[in-house]
Amino acid sequence: MMPSVPQLLIVLAIVVLIFGAKRLKNLGGDLGGAVKGFKEAEKEEGKDASDNVNGQLEDAADNAAVKADMKETAQQDSKKTNS
Repeated sequence: MMPSVPQLLIVLAIVVLIFGAKRLKNLGGDLGGAVKGFKEAEKEEGKDASDNVNGQLEDAADNAAVKADMKETAQQDSKKTNS
């Protein structure tokens, strides 16, 4: 059940009377700063994660190249040994 507009206005008026407008303004600013900080941290974490994935992909490609070189060298050595 959703509260109606008059009920919300009454609750807002009571909150303003209890805490005062200045304190609510400060609270809103603090809440906005917290949300901004959270979003910045979230973007930074996403960037770090993508950098980590890219690094892992590069490492995997390097490992695959090394394995291919080792396999080719082993094949050449076995041909020399059989000759």
